[in-house]
Amino acid sequence: MSYAHTVTVPLSYDEAVRRIRELLAEQGFGVLSEINVRSTFQAKLGPESADALGDYVILGACNPVLAQHALTTEPDLGVLLPCNVVVRRGPTASETVVQTIDPQTMVQFSDNPVVKEVADDADARLRTALEKLRLSVRP
Repeated sequence: MSYAHTVTVPLSYDEAVRRIRELLAEQGFGVLSEINVRSTFQAKLGPESADALGDYVILGACNPVLAQHALTTEPDLGVLLPCNVVVRRGPTASETVVQTIDPQTMVQFSDNPVVKEVADDADARLRTALEKLRLSVRP
């Protein structure tokens, strides 16, 4: 099983980050956290490591309604939340990669039917955001 959904788009890194934030919001997700991996590499490992990686951010996306439903049913699921969304562009890349976690990975750790319902809903919403991003840049 793949653990990510991925689209590659001919957008600048900054534009891809801006657009995926908008599209996640349309699907009811807010961004609870943002980890700028490039900046972290720069600070901790030096400019060569940051330059080799390129632009890379991890957005911690959360749909409060879905999270509340999941966590009241199975509090331990908090270790798998929020849903990570990655936007990355290598130093020589001409396109930007946008990825989301596949929420179905949660189902592998629980036999609770409510967890499956929440994962199905989150999966549909994340896939919709990625598809809208992909379609927004089609020629």
